[in-house]
Amino acid sequence: MSQMPQPRQAALPTCPSCAEPLDAGDRFCGACGYDLSAVPPRPDDHPTLTMNTTNATNTADAMNGSAQPAAPEGAPVSGTTVSGTGVSGFAGGTGAGSPAPAVPSAAPAAPAASGVRFDRPAEPDEYALQAPDPRVAAEVAAVAGAVKVCVACRTGRVDGDGYCENCGHAQPRERDHMELESGPMAAVSDRGLRHHRNEDAFGLGRAVLPDGTPALVAIVCDGVSSATRPDDASLAASKAATETLLAALPQGTHPQQAMHEAIIAASHAVNALADEPATAREHAPHQNAPACTLVGSVVTPGLLVVGWVGDSRAYWVPADRSSPPARLTEDDSWAAQMVAAGLMNEAEAYADERAHAITGWLGADSYELEPHTASFKPDRPGVVVVCTDGLWNYAEAAEEMAEVVPPDAAVRPLHSARVLVGHALDGGGHDNVTVAVVPFPAPVQGAGSA
Repeated sequence: MSQMPQPRQAALPTCPSCAEPLDAGDRFCGACGYDLSAVPPRPDDHPTLTMNTTNATNTADAMNGSAQPAAPEGAPVSGTTVSGTGVSGFAGGTGAGSPAPAVPSAAPAAPAASGVRFDRPAEPDEYALQAPDPRVAAEVAAVAGAVKVCVACRTGRVDGDGYCENCGHAQPRERDHMELESGPMAAVSDRGLRHHRNEDAFGLGRAVLPDGTPALVAIVCDGVSSATRPDDASLAASKAATETLLAALPQGTHPQQAMHEAIIAASHAVNALADEPATAREHAPHQNAPACTLVGSVVTPGLLVVGWVGDSRAYWVPADRSSPPARLTEDDSWAAQMVAAGLMNEAEAYADERAHAITGWLGADSYELEPHTASFKPDRPGVVVVCTDGLWNYAEAAEEMAEVVPPDAAVRPLHSARVLVGHALDGGGHDNVTVAVVPFPAPVQGAGSA
């Protein structure tokens, strides 16, 4: 096929059907007979740059051989590149009313490097979560004792920040729910339904007195939420108090004196948390020192000793429910002060919004520390319930607490502690809930060193 001389060296248009070179005036392909007057359908594209649609339309009209009005005199001419046609920088006529020259039609081939992409595949809207690698799951199962496994997908490892490496699920904190059974006694602590963390802590221990009789120790602490690091404060206090009691009792220290010393030791442990660099206070000048409340009990075969600071409580619930139960502690709180002063009765005081404002606590910014201790000699068996206000808010009176404690609490302490925590959660769970159940008298078969 002959070729017309071109004013400049440019690629000749080709047939969109067979790619045979075309002459400028051809209306049909001489090789395959393709109708060159038919405009090819516009391909679907996904442009990444804005296109000049006016110029693109004018270029398409010119390619079809149709007349196009010239650009107004003095107006700038905008160039458009059509890939695969050999036509570049095409514009309208040279003067007003001048017809545009006819240009053969051509279909676009491979896109030029113009910044406009027509070949990008559609991206999926969502990406399915990749199934865990069975080899990783097997490896995790092989070292389950050393590696934490996700509680949601049951296959992914848990990283140091507490999130699953497979599904990203946040794992429950270790202190969100804690249970411990130590011989004849048990304790349960739960975060509750409203708080984002558990600020309670407890300690259990068993010791042997110099005469060979057993002693059961239970400590429960409640972090003061308005203070800094209340969870650290409760943990430090419960640990210090428990260790002090377990060290003093075998040496022959009277249980009541040992309880007093344990509260002092717990106070020192919480105070130590306030020893922080001065720069830390500069960033948080309005924060209070770490603080918590404490209540504890020591049970021997013939003596029951309790000690406390704050509004955590201890209750006595006899095994024979025909005998009256009793509350063994008095709160260091605004409500208790109002009742003691005769300004309000107990129902009125605890209905006030200021009822739970405590007047005594463990912490560097507390008032003068006044540990409270008391000793009792019950004449019948029963259990001691040591708890935070997260429980007694839902069973405040001793009679109410006795109704909630299961009848077999002395022989099933862990079950009973779970029942008591469940009672608080069923009631609303507005606060952290911690309870220890200790039988009285301490059974000889439960004796042993801590």
